Amino acid sequence: MAEPTLAQRLGYPAEAKLVIINADDLGSCHSANVGVFECLGTGTVTSATLMVPCPWAREASSRYRGEDVGVHLTLNAEYELYRWGPITHAPSLLGGDGGFPRTVEDVWDHADVDEVRRECRAQIERAILWGFDVSHLDAHMGTLQLRPEFFDVYLDLALDFGLPLRMVGASVERYLGFPARSLAAEAGAVFTDHFCLVPGVGSRPIFEKHLAALRPGVTELHLHPAIDSAELRSLATDDWEARVDDYRIICDEDWVRGMVDRAGATLIGFRPLRELARAGA
Repeated sequence: MAEPTLAQRLGYPAEAKLVIINADDLGSCHSANVGVFECLGTGTVTSATLMVPCPWAREASSRYRGEDVGVHLTLNAEYELYRWGPITHAPSLLGGDGGFPRTVEDVWDHADVDEVRRECRAQIERAILWGFDVSHLDAHMGTLQLRPEFFDVYLDLALDFGLPLRMVGASVERYLGFPARSLAAEAGAVFTDHFCLVPGVGSRPIFEKHLAALRPGVTELHLHPAIDSAELRSLATDDWEARVDDYRIICDEDWVRGMVDRAGATLIGFRPLRELARAGA
């Protein structure tokens, strides 16, 4: 007899199309906090992830009212002039200019794995201390997902805390050089069937493409919403317009919900997956 699919384990038919729409970068700035929580308020965005080390993470916790929020495990500060760093003050996680390294490669080349483990655990524990009912884990810029020794930390923390995690899609895994999805499944971790990668920031074309061709199973899509403001424009980044557009497609245009409905899909958050993760543990 075939193993039940993830949809069946969640109480749906095997052919059900279930969609998680996640808003990343909560806590990164005030504009993101406003944008993310407004998107969550529409019900179309069903989950978000918090960057605990960022300057506006504590303010995000003051807005929290029990929404489905996970931890966006953070080992990078990608902006040239807007910096944040490790909450454990770990030396190997500092890039030399007042915060985390700007690039994934810099982390991989210099970070001590034990310090990575302590930092990531501290980020989860701080989110819990601030009152978040943490629903899942994912990794900022994919830093923890794309190298085996860092992936081990990622997987161990998911199992330790009984949390589902974001995984790269099967089509991307062949570029990793190690079988991440198989390793996670064998360890008993819970993760979605499909993940629609957004390279950088700006989700409109990805959403249009993937929502029109949803497959059975659980699919995660993600975006980076923020409201337009002087603050957002001042962060010395060229992606502010894409972040505002991610906010617009949810809160102003609202065509995303229509595409989900036309696909015969159901919106869910990460908490049902967390229930599976903890039942399995």
